[in-house]
This record gives sequence, C-alpha cells and structure tokens, in this order.
Amino acid sequence: MTGNHKNTTITRRRALAVAGGTVAAGGLAAAGYQSAFADTTTTSTATTTATATSSASSGTCMELMSSVTEGPYYLDGALVRKNITEGKSGVPLTLRLTVVDATDGCTPVPGAAVEIWHCDAWGYYSGYTTANPGGSAPAESEDGSTANDKTYLRGYQVANANGVVKFETIVPGWYTPRTCHIHLKVHTGGAKEDGTYEGGKVNFTGQLFFDDEIAESIFALEPYSKHSGSYTKLADDMVYDGGGASSGLLTLEAVHKKDPSKGYKGFLTLGIDPDAENTGAGGGGTPPSGGGGTPPSGAPAPSSSPSSSS
Repeated sequence: MTGNHKNTTITRRRALAVAGGTVAAGGLAAAGYQSAFADTTTTSTATTTATATSSASSGTCMELMSSVTEGPYYLDGALVRKNITEGKSGVPLTLRLTVVDATDGCTPVPGAAVEIWHCDAWGYYSGYTTANPGGSAPAESEDGSTANDKTYLRGYQVANANGVVKFETIVPGWYTPRTCHIHLKVHTGGAKEDGTYEGGKVNFTGQLFFDDEIAESIFALEPYSKHSGSYTKLADDMVYDGGGASSGLLTLEAVHKKDPSKGYKGFLTLGIDPDAENTGAGGGGTPPSGGGGTPPSGAPAPSSSPSSSS
C-alpha cells in the first residue's frame, strides 16, 4: 500500500482500519515528564512537519481537515482532563491543538471539545486490554501502572478563547497493522457534565500521525523496545493518505535534541466545519483476536480516574 491516494481510493482502506500491534511501557524519570509538559521549554528542537498548508504555529489558514474512521476502540464517557496518562509509562508528549473554522477564515472555535484516545506503549487500549496488539509484547497487566483499565489514555479538553486545547500524555506505541497514531474527535454544542462532556454533535473525526524517523527512534527505547514485530510506516498505513498536516501529521518538537526519552511537543491546527457532523462510526472493523472485543458496560465513572483535572 502507498499513502498517496487522498480523496480517491482511500475510503475503503480507511473503513478497514483495525488494531493489532504492540508497544511497551517503561519507566521514564519524572524530570522527563516535567520538561515535556512545561509550556516554556527552551532547549533545541527536532521538528517533523508535513507538506501542508499550516501548523498550529504558522498563523496561516488551515484547509478543511479530512475525516476518517473512529476505529474499533472508541468508548463513550471519557473524562474532561488535561493529563490522561494515569501512570502509563512512555515518552512524554504534550499536545497543543488549535481548532479553527475553515469555512470562516480560520477563526478560532472557542468552547469546542477535543477528545483524544490512543493505545499505551505496548499497543493496548483501555477497555480492550486483552485484545492482541500483534507481534510479541508483554500482557497489558504486566506494565506495573495503577491505570484504570477503562479510562487510561482517553480524555477531553475544552478550547479556550483562541481555540486551543492542551493534553499531557505519552507517545503511543503501535499495533498491527497500523502506524503510530492518536484518535481524535471535535465536538461542539455540548457542555461539561459529571466529569465528562455531554450533548452537542461531533463535527470532525480524525487521527493524528507521527513522522516515521521520530517514531522509530522512540520505539527503540524502553519500554517500547519490548514490543517486537513489523512496524507499519506512514506510506503503508491504511488510514494516513499522505496529505501532511491536513491529514493529521503532527509537527513535533523534541524537548532535548539528543535525547528523545525527554519527550516531545506536538502541534496541529484542526480546520473544521462547525456546521458539519461526522462521527466516524460504521468503519474501522473489529478489535483483533485475543479478547476484549466488547466495550465495558456503562461510561467510565469520573471518580475512577487518578487525574481528572482540566
């Protein structure tokens, strides 16, 4: 497969997006998280960006983003919080996403709720912790974290007056046959209620992607290196279509140029149509074999998470 079929033959491939890879989780020093999650890091940066019209730092208008499948691992009831790690180990990642109205001169969309979810360092999703991520990896239960199996690495943030949200998380691992990615939805018209976000509609469903070179340098580190198997590169991924930032490719800045374990900052502008509705449901296949194919009953309770700060 190649990744250069935007708006032509990619619809069926996107609908086939399933899971199955693996990533390992390992201990990173607290200082690494503090550096990656700081808003004022001044160290050298290594950037990866795409051939697209803009990034969150460019100031130019972003074209309308391309919606894709939500995949097989979506769960309702994610918590409104900035830090979604719940003790899961991995290379720290701070995401700064800007939501703009691509139909109205790329003006900010304050109050938009951005929801993200992704696998842990060994390729496991909360709610599906026995699903086989492919390749060879330890069981999710062996990571030693105190993460809640129904809520880790899932969360909402509500955009400020500039349309900006920030998340503190880790770089995801990979699972067969997918490249490294983060799932994302943009909601408008709802409100925070009982620790989550209720009502409104989903305007955009997409995925965020990582440069191959950076992803592979991270996967050589602990705990990611405990996952063996074939990693799918961007050009061979069934969802990423080669469109750069308009297809979800993040701009990444290293906290420390020579030490990827210190973490990264990721930036992207999300150009949406606030009048549109796209849930991304109905595609993405089923979770891989190995169990965990049925979502947990009920929405995760806000009190079950060790971190529910916004």
